[in-house]
Amino acid sequence: MILTTTHTIEHHKIVDYLGIVTGVNMKMRDMTAFGSKTRQAKDMEKALDELKEESFQELRNNAKALGANAVVGIHIDFEPVGQGYYFGVSVTGTAVKVA
Repeated sequence: MILTTTHTIEHHKIVDYLGIVTGVNMKMRDMTAFGSKTRQAKDMEKALDELKEESFQELRNNAKALGANAVVGIHIDFEPVGQGYYFGVSVTGTAVKVA
C-alpha cells in the first residue's frame, strides 16, 4: 500500500478513484501522570505516535476494503477534544488504484 501526502505518485498512473478514507483514534489523557514537564511531554509524544500509527492502520484497512492499493492526498490532524482530557488523531486521504 502506497501512502502519500501528495496528490500524484511519481512513476504511477492513477487508474481509479475509489473514495475518501479515514482513520480516527482518540485517547483519554492520563490525568494521574506526575513527574517533570519533560517526562510528561515524552509520555504525550509517545501516546500521540501510537495514536497516529493506529490511525494509519485504520486508514490502510479502510482503503483495502475499497480495493485500493494506494492513498493519496493524506492529511494528518492532531486535536484536543473537550477540555483537553481527550486527544485525537485523524488521518484522511483518497483511496485510489494505481497501475
